[in-house]
Amino acid sequence: MPLDAQKKTEVIQANRRHDKDSGSSEVQIAVLTERIRHLTEHLKAAPKDYSTRRGLQKMVGQRSALLKYLARTEAQRYQALVARLGIRR
Repeated sequence: MPLDAQKKTEVIQANRRHDKDSGSSEVQIAVLTERIRHLTEHLKAAPKDYSTRRGLQKMVGQRSALLKYLARTEAQRYQALVARLGIRR
């Protein structure tokens, strides 16, 4: 279940580093976080939707890898992003 275009644009604008940034680690993590939150709500209503659950698990793994990369390379940006998005780590 993809995000609608307006919501995705808002997330990108809130987390980008410069005007044309759409692919930095922060933006990717923020978009994945929003999709994860959306799918989590969906799975509360449809607990037997196993294919969505699998996709959610893959997204969580991908976000985890991006967070590890960001923590390893830019610790200050990592701390700021985790605080801003409210991610438990």
